[in-house]
Amino acid sequence: MKPKQSIAAVFHRQSDIEKQEYRIRLQSSIDVVRYVMHNALPFRGHDESEDSINTGIFLETLKLISSQNENARNAISKAPKNCKLTSPEIQKDIVECFAKEIRKSIFEEIGNDVFSLLVDESSDVYKKEQMAVVLRYVDGCGVVKERFVGVVHVKHTYVLTLKSAIDSLFAEHKVSLKQVRGQGYDGASNMHGEFNGLKALILKDNSSAYDIHCFAQQLQLVVVAVAKHHNRVGDFFDKLALVVNVVSASCKRKDMIREAYKDRLAKEIASGEVETGSGKNQELSLVRAGDTRWGSHHKTTSSLKSLFPEVVKVLDYVKSDGDNALSRRQASGILTYFETFDFVFYLHLMLHILGLTNVLSRALQRKDQNILEAISLVEATKNSLQDFREREGLMGYWRMYIHFVNITILKG
Repeated sequence: MKPKQSIAAVFHRQSDIEKQEYRIRLQSSIDVVRYVMHNALPFRGHDESEDSINTGIFLETLKLISSQNENARNAISKAPKNCKLTSPEIQKDIVECFAKEIRKSIFEEIGNDVFSLLVDESSDVYKKEQMAVVLRYVDGCGVVKERFVGVVHVKHTYVLTLKSAIDSLFAEHKVSLKQVRGQGYDGASNMHGEFNGLKALILKDNSSAYDIHCFAQQLQLVVVAVAKHHNRVGDFFDKLALVVNVVSASCKRKDMIREAYKDRLAKEIASGEVETGSGKNQELSLVRAGDTRWGSHHKTTSSLKSLFPEVVKVLDYVKSDGDNALSRRQASGILTYFETFDFVFYLHLMLHILGLTNVLSRALQRKDQNILEAISLVEATKNSLQDFREREGLMGYWRMYIHFVNITILKG
């Protein structure tokens, strides 16, 4: 007699309400994921229990949304425990959906056009091998774009495994290696090997996939390799790394350098020895050198020269009041090395050589660089180094030697 009050009608109506609340919860979770990803924030907190003060950015942002929206508050508060749509698995699923849509739009924009392939491999904090893939292409408006398309997990970094992972990724998105016109890798043998590297395997499938190693990285690797091939220069850089480790081992030592440099700079400014102005006299710190970080060796030597009095002061402190016997021995050995002619000579020598190559390195990293200009810059740097070797090298050596002898006599 009353169809709207029948069991079937009430069940259907209740089902529609649950569907609407489910959509509200899902949309709220999607909005939070979009916000967190856009700002590159961590999703989870240390303690996500209900009585936690801070449950993490995802859950806290979801609480904020529910507090400002009555419909969202009702839908979230009434949700069953197995349908809150807030678990880490749900968060990962939403992120993966975003990733699939972004990759889809990238490959649709590429279409049947050509592109360049950039690949690097590394392990994450769980020691799982991963391969990062980036594509560079020109869109319909003539704008060069570089897009990260994902991280592919691989069991190991053998060349065939990496090649198989790339083939699977391309097959999934219906693009071909025949469209590749450029390759970009680091200097590792499994990537850049002339005969058995990933570059060589792709060239076998597509001879038009040209590879040009990054000019700036080539320069850094060559300079570091040649410098460390010389025993005394290699020993100089080893001692330099030890200086950074000892002096930067604690916040207290860093603060000592910072305060001592600040006091010295104030005295030099007051006496007129140092000019003041915008961008000048910035706070300095010792920079740790790295073989693949462009210009890092030049920054390390430059910072040591600028902070030399402060470094010696800290080493004297460590030598007498160090935390343990090892640090005291290291500080004592470094101070002894600082008093040798080899240290003074190689410090000034590498400052000059790395200064020339650093100018070239920064120029090679320009985005608007062309091959002809790069060749001319390399040639100019080679000429400068050769001129330094022939005209200034020997004379500079003797000038520094005489200066070192004079200082030693005055000290003695």
